[in-house]
Amino acid sequence: MTYTIQVAGVERELNLFPISDEKMIAGFVIFGDVELTCACAGALLKKLPEYDYMLAPEAKAIPLVHEMARQSGRNEYMLARKSRKAYMSNPFSVEDKSITTAGTQSLFMDGNDAAKLKGKRVLVVDDVISTGGSISAVEKLVEKAGGTVVGRVAILAEGNAAKRDDIIVLGALPLFDAQGQPLPLD
Repeated sequence: MTYTIQVAGVERELNLFPISDEKMIAGFVIFGDVELTCACAGALLKKLPEYDYMLAPEAKAIPLVHEMARQSGRNEYMLARKSRKAYMSNPFSVEDKSITTAGTQSLFMDGNDAAKLKGKRVLVVDDVISTGGSISAVEKLVEKAGGTVVGRVAILAEGNAAKRDDIIVLGALPLFDAQGQPLPLD
């Protein structure tokens, strides 16, 4: 089963994947899709508030935040990593729960990156916002670092996230029932 979506002037056919016996999600993945990533980055850059730094959770948002940094000429962005890396200086973490990740996971931030965020305006970037768990965890990292979140941005808002007015998105992506029919919003 598939779902057709058009975002930033680009059309894609998305495969549907079960996340429970009653519910499926559309697999919106920008990895390897340069045309889609570049189009979405450009469209999102036109909608942003003033910011000093961009921060994205690992991993699916990496191509987007990279392209947004490149197109904006800022040439720098930061990541919230899913695991502590040996090369991180004084890392700290917060917990996250995502619809696409089983169980609870931690997000880690390098202490050197955190120092740059102190007193700065931070834009949180993700590919798809669904439950808001990843965005919330990244916001906690920003708060711990002493920064201020000035915007939340994603390509798509999935399911009930489409009703949120605190995120900047290019479009909505429904959740689906077991037969592949879009579910109504709660």
